[in-house]
Amino acid sequence: MDVVYVLEHTEPETDDSYGHEFRIGIYTTRANAEAAIERKRDQPGFRTHMDGFAIHETPLDIDLWSEGYDRGWSDGSSTSADD
Repeated sequence: MDVVYVLEHTEPETDDSYGHEFRIGIYTTRANAEAAIERKRDQPGFRTHMDGFAIHETPLDIDLWSEGYDRGWSDGSSTSADD
């Protein structure tokens, strides 16, 4: 099975802001994704949150989401995405 390596970075939540997720890139090898982390090492934001990087091995040509979805609301109610 063919795979790609998705590199993401998550900035942690603070009292002043929600955390943010960044998709950095999609690579053909884990080594290329790791090299991208090295390129970001000294850049603002990334250098103070090096533990926020994650590499996800992702297979190609398969459905990663196999069902519909439902929107949940903060009051506990929900609606179908078709509503």
